[in-house]
Amino acid sequence: MSTLLAFEDALSNIEASAHVRVGTIDTPLHHATGRIIATDIKAPIAVPPSDNSAMDGYALAFNDWQVGKAFTVSQRIAAGQHPDPLEKGTCARIFTGANIPPGADTVIMQENAQVIEDTLAFNDRPEQGSNIRPAGQDMQIGQTVMQKGDKVTPIHIGLLSSLGLTHITVYQVLRVGILTTGDELVSVGAPLQQGQIYNSNGPMLSALVTQSGHQVSQCLHAIDTPEATEAALNTLLSCSDVILSSGGVSVGEEDHVKRVLETLGTLHLWKIAVKPGKPLVHASIKGTPFLGLPGNPSSTLVTYHWFARLLLAVCSGATPSRPRSYPVDAGFTRSKTIRRDEFLRVSIGKDGLAYAHAQQSSGALLAACESQGYLHIKANTPIEYGHSYPFIPFSGF
Repeated sequence: MSTLLAFEDALSNIEASAHVRVGTIDTPLHHATGRIIATDIKAPIAVPPSDNSAMDGYALAFNDWQVGKAFTVSQRIAAGQHPDPLEKGTCARIFTGANIPPGADTVIMQENAQVIEDTLAFNDRPEQGSNIRPAGQDMQIGQTVMQKGDKVTPIHIGLLSSLGLTHITVYQVLRVGILTTGDELVSVGAPLQQGQIYNSNGPMLSALVTQSGHQVSQCLHAIDTPEATEAALNTLLSCSDVILSSGGVSVGEEDHVKRVLETLGTLHLWKIAVKPGKPLVHASIKGTPFLGLPGNPSSTLVTYHWFARLLLAVCSGATPSRPRSYPVDAGFTRSKTIRRDEFLRVSIGKDGLAYAHAQQSSGALLAACESQGYLHIKANTPIEYGHSYPFIPFSGF
């Protein structure tokens, strides 16, 4: 057990050894959702470009205001119009979003205006500058609004559109090859023979990679022979920026992936102190990053969430980040400790406590489907009822 690499050390090692594997391309803004920004983006204009009114009302010069003073309306300003300078001693009827006329520095909401024949009075003392959105309140010229490595969201599309941008420079989509192994696995739709099970890891990894914003170059399956494993890896090398595999990385006689890796490439780390997911391999094959995940489906899921997701993020140009955890009190007790970081599949009850799913087997996927996230129990830590532990919702991945 002493040879296992600690969870945090494994994360750091994988992140430190990875680098961007894709080039850049200019893309229309309306096609950029989910893409990774390849350069810092600075605001070419101020937003808003001019001082404007935050509401419907009347614009005036603060120094002109007096209790009971009658103001005439010298102009009417709607949003999108260019105002004239404000005549001294007058006010301007103004609407939300309209530019403030030169000479005005305060807007009084229309509800606070008293109509006196053809004039207006404002008896409540205003605050100078009130109800005005100053130029650059949202963004100033030259301000960095997105940083290299940020992922574009629909909110960013709106923000960049408000700056008048039509194209941005992004990284090309990362191509991820997927390899599953095992004589016992058959494709979904094929008849099951005695001793066989359906291949769930291939479809699941393909969906996880796609959900992360990457492209699955090919998803192959290899039977348990060194020759089949090597042939599949060589095929994936020809079309992939990164390769993920599941299965074949433990110490059994039919686990060929690690042995083939030692022949074809360079092994960086093997075996991590996590449960589930100990037999994980990180390597390079002819310069291509490779991550071999364990074959049990829950182990595959956990190691993808924590390790593969991080590797793919760095290789795609994204700024790497760890999923955010929240302190949640445990609704159960376990005195037994283990020497690995453990990720229990849990749900949050109506009482706000975390409850572990009854099935925590590394081969069980239903537990994850019936849970809301992971409760991270660090190595050598007992679980005490009411004690706080990091909870990471699946939505955080």
